[in-house]
Amino acid sequence: MRELSLNVMDIAQNSVRAEAKLITVTVNESDRDDLLTISISDDGCGMTDEQVAQVIDPFFTSRKTRKVGLGVPLFKLSAEQTGGSFEIRSKVGEGTTTTASYVKSHVDMTPLGDINSTIQILIQCNPDIDIVFVHSTDNGSFTLDTRELREVLGDVSLDNPDVLEWIKQFLEEQTQIIYGGVN
Repeated sequence: MRELSLNVMDIAQNSVRAEAKLITVTVNESDRDDLLTISISDDGCGMTDEQVAQVIDPFFTSRKTRKVGLGVPLFKLSAEQTGGSFEIRSKVGEGTTTTASYVKSHVDMTPLGDINSTIQILIQCNPDIDIVFVHSTDNGSFTLDTRELREVLGDVSLDNPDVLEWIKQFLEEQTQIIYGGVN
């Protein structure tokens, strides 16, 4: 994929299909350590060890509409081609965590892309699923937790246009801060 944020969307959609009620996306960027780590965790149905082995195989998919599943294998490849690592931990009935680590300075490093839009789209398309997004850099970090938004919003849905606009602005402002911009 051209941007890692698209891999995040693909993995998060796997979490949606696994009937997750909570999806956590963590992005940790460190110029100091020359490392980018992306983790997607869910509380979905989880997988057996055999299923985990199958999911990294590009010629396996649980979908009936196509014969190959490239999302997880491409995420794995993108990390490993930079000298990074990839791991899936899963337990049936408890959920799955997928983690990819990248060497940022490597020539094959894929850009992170528009991770904020990815998170906003995840929330917009899945307003009944809680999303926690944590983004950190060497300059600081921020968290967007839809459970906290629900407490404030009461009966107002997360896919309300005004709520989505607020989420977009919050993500933009916080991203500027952690990249060393506006304080």
